[in-house]
Amino acid sequence: MTAVKRDTYTPESLLAVAVTVFNERGYDGTSMEHLSKAAGISKSSIYHHVSGKEELLRRAVSRALDRLFGILDEERARTGRAVERLEHVTRRMVEVLIDELPYVTLLLRVRGNTDTERWALERRREFDHRVAELLRAAVVDGEVRSDMEVRLATRLLFGMINSIVEWYRPDTRGQGDREVCEAVVRLVFEGLRRPS
Repeated sequence: MTAVKRDTYTPESLLAVAVTVFNERGYDGTSMEHLSKAAGISKSSIYHHVSGKEELLRRAVSRALDRLFGILDEERARTGRAVERLEHVTRRMVEVLIDELPYVTLLLRVRGNTDTERWALERRREFDHRVAELLRAAVVDGEVRSDMEVRLATRLLFGMINSIVEWYRPDTRGQGDREVCEAVVRLVFEGLRRPS
């Protein structure tokens, strides 16, 4: 990444640069020198805003996690039939992934080598568990097929959604985002719904 000399920057723009560098080089492969060159500022300027690269990592993965957990607080995720809530959560997960693509990409790449990474992995597991509970409730209600183990179905659901970070590149006009969301929902729920 070529350094761009900046006269002004904000904590948010610094975070965006850090996420880009972390995704390109890997968190472990990124030094403060890499971050300072990419941001076009001195290392001391970075330290003026954050204690180090782990704080930048925590801010970045927190942004992704906050958006994902926010889905579970939405009314359509809390009320109604379990299958409808699960469909809403599935659609919104794809939307959040697309909206926060670099941040969710980074979240999905953490490996547990630091306290922040271990914390992020634990929060991801908690989110996954809550979605699995919704799927389980839909099975109990008889609206989702029961011939597939819930844990397997949950892993397949997350596998499909999380794989989007590997291939999806946003259209500058925003076209295609809705198409991706609807395709995921259609594939998941045509496969999960119990045959009539």
